[in-house]
Amino acid sequence: MPPTVTRRSLLALSAWVGVGLSAGRAAAAEWSGYQSALAIDACGTLGDSQFEPPTPLSDAAISDARAAGLAGIAITVGPVGTTPPEAAYARTVDEVEFWESQIRRHRDALASIRSAEDILAAQRSGRTGVIYALQDAVCFEAELSRLDSLHGLGLRVIQLTYNGRNLLGDGCLEPGNAGLSRAGMAAVERLNALGILVDLSHCGRRTSADAISASKRPVAFTHTGCDALDPHPRNRTDEELRRVAQAGGVAGIYFMPYLNQGHQPSAAHVIRHIEHAWQIMGDDHVGIGTDGGVSPELITAEYRKAFAASVAKRRAAGISAPGEQDDGYTFAADLNTPRRLAVLAALLSARGHSDERLAKLLGANWLRLYRDTWRA
Repeated sequence: MPPTVTRRSLLALSAWVGVGLSAGRAAAAEWSGYQSALAIDACGTLGDSQFEPPTPLSDAAISDARAAGLAGIAITVGPVGTTPPEAAYARTVDEVEFWESQIRRHRDALASIRSAEDILAAQRSGRTGVIYALQDAVCFEAELSRLDSLHGLGLRVIQLTYNGRNLLGDGCLEPGNAGLSRAGMAAVERLNALGILVDLSHCGRRTSADAISASKRPVAFTHTGCDALDPHPRNRTDEELRRVAQAGGVAGIYFMPYLNQGHQPSAAHVIRHIEHAWQIMGDDHVGIGTDGGVSPELITAEYRKAFAASVAKRRAAGISAPGEQDDGYTFAADLNTPRRLAVLAALLSARGHSDERLAKLLGANWLRLYRDTWRA
């Protein structure tokens, strides 16, 4: 059982990890077991928040990828929201090809992932394995046969909805909170048959519940937080977390402002949500999905302006979540380093968590889930 977290202990942890730290700097201590552990970020990207395809990855981004020590990272391709299906599919194909071109260009640092064994091979060769994921079904919602093509392109994780409604079901911001549609049921069945992980991170409560029941394979919340600690549509209730665990799935804790009432989170907030998820789900069902870039963020006037513009753009497009603020930066300031998982594990180890528990959190649970779901 994880150590009991009280408001006093949270404040103490915040003070501890915050001593001498600021954006762009991170704690030097790392977990001694990180070098041999399998590390997977179930939702993230290479580079920092300013990076956008088709700009090639910089030398600095590749250097950061090497330093991070990740055997796998699930990178989102394709659009979310009300993009026309044909345009959404074309963009998805283009973005997969972009990442494939970057992998070909940096074969000594990156690897394409199609199977769980590919992740192990990436780890052995010291490379970062790139896993392709969708966060909205818009590119195939009206034509489920496209799932076969998407699987052939390398898509291995697909989220049924983003924040809004699509033909498969309702996202977490839809007030109607309708469940999975008939098309959604058929999509889950096809995803199971192809060997693609069903992701419910942005799905509405009823859509998630229906998908958990409908899926013959485990499902995931690849990037989320705990609603019991910070009530928010993007966080999951204890009952949802429990049901996913009972079905063999995994929840990945993100480094997002929704861990801290819309404000930038710290390592203390990430740890608080991890420990609660452990209490509800058990050691075998909690992982990490940062929902951020591998490279550290440098907070400058330009960064603040670009971040505020991004928030405004999301609001205008109707895809932003409640609590998105101009200064609610989407990374933990004291984990602002490519080695963020090694530092996080050190903080958890100092709180008395075992090496076995940490190894499962960092990647072993995701590897097991990928094996359970990617096999057709």
